[in-house]
Order: sequence, then C-alpha cells, then structure tokens
Amino acid sequence: MAPADDKTLTHLLDGVEQAARGAQVSFADILDEFGDRAITPFILIIALLLVSPLSGIPGTPTLAAILLVTLSAQALAGRQRLWLPARLLRLELRADRVRRAVDWMRRPCAWLDRHSQERLRFLTVGPMRSLALLTCLLIPLTWPLLEILPFFTSFGAGTVSLMSLGLILRDGIYVLAGFGIVGASTVGLVLALN
Repeated sequence: MAPADDKTLTHLLDGVEQAARGAQVSFADILDEFGDRAITPFILIIALLLVSPLSGIPGTPTLAAILLVTLSAQALAGRQRLWLPARLLRLELRADRVRRAVDWMRRPCAWLDRHSQERLRFLTVGPMRSLALLTCLLIPLTWPLLEILPFFTSFGAGTVSLMSLGLILRDGIYVLAGFGIVGASTVGLVLALN
C-alpha cells in the first residue's frame, strides 16, 4: 500500500520549499506551513535538510542537533504538539540554500516514496518506537563536537531520517535499516579504537 500524499517525503519537501519562498527562512516559517500537531515529521524535515549540503554550513549541524534533541525528547515524552523556544523559532537560514537542499533531496526522496509501505509495524509502535526516538535523540549529541569534519553529520542525519520516516509511514524496514547503520557504526568504532 503506497503512503498517502500527505505522508510522503515529497509532500514534506514541497512544504519546506513553500516556506522558503522569501530571502530568509526560519523554523517558525516551516512550522507555519505544516502546523504544530505532529512532532515526528519535523524530526524528519530537519534530518533531511542535514543530509543535504546544508550540513557543510558552519553552525548548521549544531543548530540541527539542538532542534532534533528537543523534538525527540518531546516525542519520547508523548507530547502531541511540539514546542520550541522562541529564540530557536526565530533563527534563520538563507532561503536559497534551503531551496537548493530541497532540490538536491527530491530524487532520493521520490525513490523512497515509491518504495514505502506498511511493513514490520511492530518496529514502529510501543517500546520499539521509543527506542527509535531515543536513537534519534542520541545521534545528534555528537554533532557539535564533530562539526569541524565537513559533511560528517550527513551520515548521522541519514540514519535519523530513515528511522523517523519509518515511524511516520509505519514502515519498519526503514527503522530496521537505521538500527543496522547504528549497529555497524558502533562495531566499526569499537574495532577502530582497539
């Protein structure tokens, strides 16, 4: 079963592009485009933008980490409406950079949309959902320290994107892929340190 149009990555990218029609775009602008009822789509939007070349802009990975940790904690706590401090809502990026990031993401996101369906739902509900959200909270904690490595955060953002996409679409394959990347990364790090 294909996802509904309002639950696709393409739909999310369209909304971000619409919000970025001026010279600058803030998180408040994006929030206004979608409303504040769902937290997980915003986790996905931020992570997707960081998969793009936006992650190479100094300060962007740290800002994204703050947002992702805040949103993931709220989702874990069971909040239905998202909350962010006014100061974070007012932070702006150049809209042309955001539009370029959206354009860069369109082809891979269209592919993911075509290949998404409800599978392995047990990975997207209950304790497994909480574990996935906890992972989405923990991964960005390393980004401020690793920001000096160009585009390093794109890898972690890709993992957060997969997991949040799986939660939104109830497609456990993406959640499982995210856990697989985390596991492989952990094993690689342990072997590298020994």
